[in-house]
Amino acid sequence: MSLYPTAGVNGTHPPGESGNPITLPGNPDSPFDPLSAALSSSQARYTVANPKSLEAHNEACKDFPGGNTRTVLHSSPFPITFVKGEGCELTSLDGDVYIDFLGEFTAGIYGHSNPAIAAAVSEAMKSGWNYGGPNMHERSLARKVTKRFYPSGIELVRFTNSGTEANTMALAAAVAYTGRTKVLAFKNGYHGGTLSFPLTSNKINTNLPHDFILAPYNNISGTQTILDSLPKDSLAAIIVESIQGSGGAIPGNEDFLHFLNTSANKLGALFIVDEVMTSRLSYHGLSSELSLTPDLVTLGKWVGGGMTFGAFGGRKRVMSMFDPRDGVLAHSGTFNNNVVTMAAGCTGIDLYNEAEVKRLNALGDSLRTGLQAILLRYQINQEQPATFKPCPQKNELESPFTGTRCFISTPDTALSVESLSLSDPRNTKSKIAHHSRKGGMWVSGRGSIMNVHFSGESEKSLQSIFWHYMLERGIYLAQRGFVALSIETNENHVEKFLKAAEGFVGMYQGGMGRCHIERNSSNPRETT
Repeated sequence: MSLYPTAGVNGTHPPGESGNPITLPGNPDSPFDPLSAALSSSQARYTVANPKSLEAHNEACKDFPGGNTRTVLHSSPFPITFVKGEGCELTSLDGDVYIDFLGEFTAGIYGHSNPAIAAAVSEAMKSGWNYGGPNMHERSLARKVTKRFYPSGIELVRFTNSGTEANTMALAAAVAYTGRTKVLAFKNGYHGGTLSFPLTSNKINTNLPHDFILAPYNNISGTQTILDSLPKDSLAAIIVESIQGSGGAIPGNEDFLHFLNTSANKLGALFIVDEVMTSRLSYHGLSSELSLTPDLVTLGKWVGGGMTFGAFGGRKRVMSMFDPRDGVLAHSGTFNNNVVTMAAGCTGIDLYNEAEVKRLNALGDSLRTGLQAILLRYQINQEQPATFKPCPQKNELESPFTGTRCFISTPDTALSVESLSLSDPRNTKSKIAHHSRKGGMWVSGRGSIMNVHFSGESEKSLQSIFWHYMLERGIYLAQRGFVALSIETNENHVEKFLKAAEGFVGMYQGGMGRCHIERNSSNPRETT
């Protein structure tokens, strides 16, 4: 049962939500998309349930393009505006409370109101801020970072304000150190707002003007072919995520990652591992756990207490280029050492100790395996597509669910959204005959980071419907299905997520493939 009001916009009921049958198109050959109808229904309930967020969005559009200053936070038909965060809960402008499973895309690992971090920041600010000079907090945090991540290769470190900045400086260091220009990156990779390489690339983008060469992720032979095609002594760096986080929490194959490490060494290029997200998955960083030996490693905001932070570090021979006494590279940033972030980081990095890393990863593993068990129980196809294609966030209403044959609406053929798209393919009494299972639902990730995916012709619609469905049950995650746990997450929260997810699978399992209405059904409105 939806937690949202059942009345639609202007007091009407969204399609299929009143219990009345949907009138199908008069042309028997015209396509009818049940998932598009279900999505429209979800959006109508969403709009009714969040009038203040809608008003706030419309007001924001007067000052921001599209009411937005951070693209990833846009959602269709409009985003929820939040007014409070406490523990792992978020309260919306409309007064609804959600369990936060997004975790600020991994940066919010400490939750929204950790008292130890709040106290550290408050105490630091008592002595003022914006010093325009070094402070003791930065030196303490630097020592903690080099000690903790030394096994991953961080011998010296410099702080930035974001992971984007950290990767920008790492690439600049590689170009300067090698005297070369080409950078090997990977399709579906993301290293920041100016270093993004989606599968469906756009020639018009905001990427830095490096000489990027793109290779297929987790594909040794394909990458080797590209490396073999490069001019001798032209490659400055190989940059890679050990798990493609923003690309859908896709883990890198260990053989593949070691191949890259070895290849970089052979070619005289620097091996850069982007651990902005993955450094939280192992106490000393995931590079150490995977026995990688990067020249440079980048870190993200969780290391700075969840505040504005990034870092790049690595071997002394490379990092010494930034030594202001005799180095060749400069690196500036007014807030690189701001006392708020430095104080928060010193406290946070101690809170997320080795025991907590293990606990949170185990909790994430239980969520992921629990989801996989649900899909297995309902016999949902969990096979990952050969070529992973993440669901675009734009145009949520677009649904490629084709092949659905519809008929003239009569008492025998009129169906609700639920009875059309949600029937159980194993039930022989169902009026929906499932002829193929081209689509599916699957979960990827490692430890406390994961992503719920959909595949096949209906992936866009299902991904969006899933997001709305979970919201209606008090679960907040990324519209693209990304999940990152915080230290405030516990077993009860995971159980609520799994219960909601099972409800979704049970209701929408019929949308995991192609279907058509059977004319010979004795009772076409019978559902399971």
